[in-house]
Amino acid sequence: MSDLVTSDAQDDPPGKPTSLSRTTLSHIMTASDTNLLGTVHGGVIMKLVDDAAGAVAGRHSGGPAVTASMDEMVFLEPVRVGDLVHVRAQCNWTGRSSMEIGVRVLAERWNESTPATQVGSAYLVFAAVDENGKPRRVPPVVPETERDKRRYQEAQIRRTHRLARRRAIKELRERRAAEGLDDA
Repeated sequence: MSDLVTSDAQDDPPGKPTSLSRTTLSHIMTASDTNLLGTVHGGVIMKLVDDAAGAVAGRHSGGPAVTASMDEMVFLEPVRVGDLVHVRAQCNWTGRSSMEIGVRVLAERWNESTPATQVGSAYLVFAAVDENGKPRRVPPVVPETERDKRRYQEAQIRRTHRLARRRAIKELRERRAAEGLDDA
């Protein structure tokens, strides 16, 4: 398998290039997707983002993966009825059992031949699980292009920030509980 890069550790699965799990899902927006303002509901876009990211996570890990978190979901432009939405996703970074999936959301009018416009982006963390729902090892992601390498490095920064935020919140809660300031 020339597309796979072998790992140094004996129990690590072989690495997979970014391109092997990259995917695009497309969907045309209809009236049933709208909010009270007449544009596409953000939750509809978020579901498409989660679906595309889930497909990438499953492809990269070679099995089931569940959404652990979504952060930095950014809506740049409204999406309208009749827009053809393209959700592009790829695996940016991997840990032992977790994967960061980066997603770009683009939209174009269904009946025009103008270029698609980026309307949103998100980063999701997925955990690969076995048949019992327990974490399982994932192959390391192997960045192929300079853009992939930049995304990998940025994903490491986001992971560091997520872990630091989690630690800070835990410490604050423990401190407040020790001081008797929080009932629940």
